[in-house]
Amino acid sequence: MVEENPVKIKQWLYPASFLYGVVVNLRNKLFDWKILRSTIYSIPVICVGNIAAGGTGKTPHTEYLIKLLRNEFHVAVLSRGYKRKTKGYVLANSQSNARSIGDEPYQIKKKFPEICVAVGGNRCRGIEKLYSLRNPRIDVILLDDAFQHRYVQAGINILLTDYHCLYSDDVLLPAGHLRESIYGKDRASMVIVTKCPPYISPIDYNIIIKKLALYPYQQLYFSTFEYGDLIPVFPDIQTTGKRELENLTKDEDVLLITGIASPARVIEELEKYTSRIDILSFADHHDYNKEDIALMEQRFNDLKSEKRLIITTEKDAARLVSCPKITDEIKKWMYALPIEVKFLKEQQNTFNKHIIDYVRKNKRDSIFSERKNRLET
Repeated sequence: MVEENPVKIKQWLYPASFLYGVVVNLRNKLFDWKILRSTIYSIPVICVGNIAAGGTGKTPHTEYLIKLLRNEFHVAVLSRGYKRKTKGYVLANSQSNARSIGDEPYQIKKKFPEICVAVGGNRCRGIEKLYSLRNPRIDVILLDDAFQHRYVQAGINILLTDYHCLYSDDVLLPAGHLRESIYGKDRASMVIVTKCPPYISPIDYNIIIKKLALYPYQQLYFSTFEYGDLIPVFPDIQTTGKRELENLTKDEDVLLITGIASPARVIEELEKYTSRIDILSFADHHDYNKEDIALMEQRFNDLKSEKRLIITTEKDAARLVSCPKITDEIKKWMYALPIEVKFLKEQQNTFNKHIIDYVRKNKRDSIFSERKNRLET
């Protein structure tokens, strides 16, 4: 059942939220009035983002799009590269790591080494750089977390909202979590309610539709997460290979390490197999240091059972592999828990067709793209 008012609102911060809203709304109006200009590119651009701060599943949904498109098109992903130690535009290569391009871009590059992954705060410059590549010649650009980057006018704007924390139940920062007014959702061509339970009753479905208040031109989808087999974080040290999640037993002790915005779903999934979970949580995008590693080792050594292991998220694994202080004894017990997106209500084929048709119609050298370029010039 959909929870009523699940979002924690700090009502004493409403005055600060009002001032923040004035600034954000003015910026959006400047774009609406064409005083600030958005650029349209002659290449398919798909934006995946949200209007709330925190985890709504942007990276898993970006990875879903990569899997959908990579066999037919040359795909590029452009991200800000949050908390990276470099500046400006950086095109990822085999030597890149979480410190040079950010944990989420590194996770994507490691999983899909054949695609182009770039980071840069200036999305317009980043798109131009990717567009100029010749080997490979990019067919489609995915913008990760760029819904507020209005200097770029994407061909498809995909807005994500958490099933447990709908934007319609939230308010502006700092009292709530919204980066901009809920009217920002009007720019979306698709809205995906993420992190849904596997089954949504017709009543809850209708409640959500009413709450989100979408327009006829906007498509609404529902998705959930499916968890895959446990993958060794350090495969050179671990000799056991992948391990099926279902093979976890009730007598196993698990140290769960998370540095993500919303670890509740991961905990809920692991509790299906064992209740003996010691949770070590850090802030989202946490940069692990030697003190953190020492704490991990202490907590792992404190586990009582002879059967024990460490489980972390893919995003955390992207940061942990770069930590030189982790001992081999810890490395051989550390696994990452991968997640994949699954669409509910038999919506997958409709979503896939809409995305693929858009890219085919607008890719370089297509008749429609050439006609559009002539109209723009």
